[in-house]
Amino acid sequence: MLEIAFKGTKRYYGWMIALASVIGVGFLCYLWQLKFGLGVTGMSRDVSWGFYIAQFTFLVGVAASAVMLVIPYYLHNYKAFGKITILGEFLAVASVSMCLMFIIADLGQPMRAFNVILNPTPGSILFWDMIVLNGYLLLNIVIGWNVLEAERNQVAPPAWIKPFIYLSVPWAVSIHTVTAFLYCGLPGRGFWLTAILAPRFLSSAFAAGPSFLILLCLLIRKISKFDPGKEQIQSLAKIVTYAIILNVFFFACEVFTVFYSNIPEHKDHFIYLFAGLHGHGVLVPWMWTSLTLMLLAIILLVIPASRKQEGVLAVACVFVFVGTWIDKGLGMISGGFVPNPMHHVSEYVPTIPEIIITLGVYATGFFILSVLFKLAVTIKEEVSA
Repeated sequence: MLEIAFKGTKRYYGWMIALASVIGVGFLCYLWQLKFGLGVTGMSRDVSWGFYIAQFTFLVGVAASAVMLVIPYYLHNYKAFGKITILGEFLAVASVSMCLMFIIADLGQPMRAFNVILNPTPGSILFWDMIVLNGYLLLNIVIGWNVLEAERNQVAPPAWIKPFIYLSVPWAVSIHTVTAFLYCGLPGRGFWLTAILAPRFLSSAFAAGPSFLILLCLLIRKISKFDPGKEQIQSLAKIVTYAIILNVFFFACEVFTVFYSNIPEHKDHFIYLFAGLHGHGVLVPWMWTSLTLMLLAIILLVIPASRKQEGVLAVACVFVFVGTWIDKGLGMISGGFVPNPMHHVSEYVPTIPEIIITLGVYATGFFILSVLFKLAVTIKEEVSA
């Protein structure tokens, strides 16, 4: 099937060449970081996880969101999702691939990744994070490829694939739960020391992932002959609606707990993010933008009349995606490190090399996604014809 990826229009080739160019620039910048060290980044003694790990955290959620299609289709026999389940699984493949690349970029020396394999430590959350991420990537590749090949041949998927499909459901939840445990297992960081961090991660994941998939479905309808379906898009929109409401509710619970208890080591992180602390507040406008976008998205999505208008729905999905990206891709990591346990503020701002490398990783992810979606859409066009 892979030969399909090499056939396309001029627009398709132009898009892939543009992505390859960004990948090239990002890789050159990464080679500079590899030679010079992580000193090219904005990270410091106080902020040891920066922009790379923030993107990893966000993309783990996008990857986990594929379960929002797998559960209705395979467990509840919601046949409508049969048209787009493969798109969710391929989105998970691209997302986990980017997650792994961001981890490599953050390590400084990529050979350090082998330490987790050569020196397995089951008592470490990082050990389990390595297992769930690579396992979920492998599951989605195997499931997606075999299901798509069966669809192309117009036969039922092989029986042996069913156990892997069912296994992928708890596995999807585990990848973001384990990621949350990486943070809330650190007792010196009050911002992350909360029992609902994993539910917060999952709610934002089930909002951001399906919202991005809706945007991709609307795009696919425009540029191809394959129509993902209006019912499917509206069903995804309902999932996004409930998930983003839960996400904001969990955040409100955190705010109440932190400020009502009035514990400084918990409260100062929120003050820094939303009002600034000791004269420092580089993330304040970002965090208010994030909260505003999510609230606007709720208003647009909760009203059935506006949600059913696909133009309005697209705007709401952009609001959800950008709002959750700011929350987890900027505020969640920096907010946990600033201020430090001694209540000193050492602000973190990503440097130009960090941003370029990040764009290179995203371009690589979109390259993988474009190839996989090209296979899926082309085969679905062939079958429908």
